[in-house]
Amino acid sequence: MQLQSIRILRRSSAVCFRASLPFVPRAGRRTLATLADDVRSDSTFRIPLIDFSNFRTATSLSEKRRTADEIVNGFKEVGFIYLDKHGISDKVIDGVFQKSAEFFRLPEEVKSKLAWDDPRANRGYVQIGRERVTQSADAKEIAELRAKAPDYKESMEIGRDWDKVFKNKWPQEADAPEFRQTMLDFFQTCHELHTIVMRALAIGLDLDEMFFEDKINEQYHNLRLLSYPPIRTLLLRRDGQARAGAHSDYGTLTLLFQDSVGGLEVQNPHTKQFQPATPIPGTIVVNAGDLLSRWSNDVLRSTLHRVVAPPAKKISETEGVTPARQSIAFFCNPNGGAEISCLPNCYGPGREKKYPPVTTEEYIVGRLSATYH
Repeated sequence: MQLQSIRILRRSSAVCFRASLPFVPRAGRRTLATLADDVRSDSTFRIPLIDFSNFRTATSLSEKRRTADEIVNGFKEVGFIYLDKHGISDKVIDGVFQKSAEFFRLPEEVKSKLAWDDPRANRGYVQIGRERVTQSADAKEIAELRAKAPDYKESMEIGRDWDKVFKNKWPQEADAPEFRQTMLDFFQTCHELHTIVMRALAIGLDLDEMFFEDKINEQYHNLRLLSYPPIRTLLLRRDGQARAGAHSDYGTLTLLFQDSVGGLEVQNPHTKQFQPATPIPGTIVVNAGDLLSRWSNDVLRSTLHRVVAPPAKKISETEGVTPARQSIAFFCNPNGGAEISCLPNCYGPGREKKYPPVTTEEYIVGRLSATYH
């Protein structure tokens, strides 16, 4: 993706913003509808847009709580939010997209030397067709899905760089100038934002603001650069084929940075229909993952989502080509050895604990082992 397309997207903010607002009939009787009301119908479904500067600049707990309650409500009702005024500059994000694009343009023989090879490490280059994301936990079923309809994308997986056991797989500086430092800086930036959002979640869940602090401080995260090459629409019509199949994420939060092409769809938890998560300039799409949902006893939703092909460019009477797409996902995780067991105020009489305790490493490595081959 070229930087120009990012800038065009951000200049068109007024159009994209309207797409995120709830539908209001001309009769004007739904102006006071709550998010819980809106998401029960596909015609009014919306992902809430939250001004995070109100939390970042708040000087009192009561001020923080207003934004914290909005975030928790968004994760309760939808599982997704748009985070606006989050503190990461356009310049930084543009630079990361640029370096990501440069990496994926490298020759295949250069990228293949960095191949992903261990679910415990979860680092390296994943070529097109190697991954098949799905909700299934059955390795045989996933293998059959992958053989029939692999996800049409490639990715580069990056973890904490100081890990004593698992090392990142970096291209040579001559092949990808400034790639390593750009991604390391961005990894740290995203971790810091994730920490602040988790403080907001703690407040919104009536916990101490620093409740999660010592459970997420080891930066056991994954920065994923994603490239969706152009593809003929005929290939995407195959049974089960998608750019990325329907799935939930594994960790606490995902910070998703989209380009202008779009294609992300979120399942309405009530109707089970998929709805577009239209890119909104300057925002980050943030969703709750499986471990956060387990932690909260499903008070917070880990919602299914997928990536589908945007409108194709017609190349013949019967065929078209979808445009290339880029995105960057920062998968936020608790510390590897953190025990994920039900939060103290998310169970009680009439609300039993749904899940046995599990460590972050046990859960994520198990899911990754089944997803790749």
